[in-house]
Amino acid sequence: MNWEDSSDTADLSATADGSGDRLVAADADGEDTAVEAALRPKDLEEFVGQEKVREQLDLVLRAARARGATADHVLLSGAPGLGKTTLSMIIAAEMGAPIRITSGPAIQHAGDLAAILSSLQEGEVLFLDEIHRMSRPAEEMLYMAMEDFRVDVIVGKGPGATAIPLELPPFTLVGATTRAGLLPPPLRDRFGFTGHMEFYEPAELERVIHRSARLLDVEIDTGGAAEIAGRSRGTPRIANRLLRRVRDYAQVKADGVITPEIASVALGVYEVDARGLDRLDRAVLQALLKLFGGGPVGLSTLAVAVGEERETVEEVAEPFLVREGLLARTPRGRVATPAAWAHLGLVPPHQGAGPAGSGQQGLFRA
Repeated sequence: MNWEDSSDTADLSATADGSGDRLVAADADGEDTAVEAALRPKDLEEFVGQEKVREQLDLVLRAARARGATADHVLLSGAPGLGKTTLSMIIAAEMGAPIRITSGPAIQHAGDLAAILSSLQEGEVLFLDEIHRMSRPAEEMLYMAMEDFRVDVIVGKGPGATAIPLELPPFTLVGATTRAGLLPPPLRDRFGFTGHMEFYEPAELERVIHRSARLLDVEIDTGGAAEIAGRSRGTPRIANRLLRRVRDYAQVKADGVITPEIASVALGVYEVDARGLDRLDRAVLQALLKLFGGGPVGLSTLAVAVGEERETVEEVAEPFLVREGLLARTPRGRVATPAAWAHLGLVPPHQGAGPAGSGQQGLFRA
């Protein structure tokens, strides 16, 4: 399986947007962080999924080792929980180099970055998580550090300020971002290799779950792994979190063996349905379908109907619903798709009852 570390800022943002207590949240919680070290793969061969990225990265690292040089700077983009931090650690292990881990939000001033860069050893890997959230002055300092392995340290203020050049040993920067579009082009262009992490297929998640079950000493059959994989939203971190919760249920309520039936009942207890939707996701869909006839309806109105903040609905629930084809964002508002009606076992309103997606008709029917 593949795991990612999370910074304190990620934990805080998860709490702020209401996702911190969700079993299907992609950000790491305290328990995730505690078990990641034991479950994280140690090399590219052991890493599951991301075939293209693994193949390309393997070529980059092999070539660097053959030349006796440090590896090119690497940018990894993709949703949380797909293995960006894991790959950064594998890069360091493959190059036989130490790794330094920090995050964009932790670097608020150019001096913060200068202190980190000046203490790097030759060949060391610097992993910069959420690199798009770094401050602009630090970002501009990073340009020169990546390209010329040099930074200019400003001493003094005003007209008497002096720039002292500081030479840096060759190092490899591994940047990770969940929002690659926020990176300025000058920064993106300085990375020698860019890899985009895709969501996992169910078969790949089954391999992740079987591997984690072995490491956790959990007995699970093929059907049980498939049941968990199908509810994991294409994300290894979620798959492993669900595995641990199903393990708890199997130990308390059954004989400890995870079968399809045990997995289904256990995840039903935790309100994760067959497509990976949880309570919040279903509440959004039910409000959209039952109160507003499938939409279109404005985001603020939908959030009030669900009893959540606008940002929670937009940033926590909607991305997965859109990706699953259950909800569409249109200029007129949010609209449910036929798949949403089918998933909740509801019948769409008759076409003759009014314009397709008439929110008022659904409201008055409710």
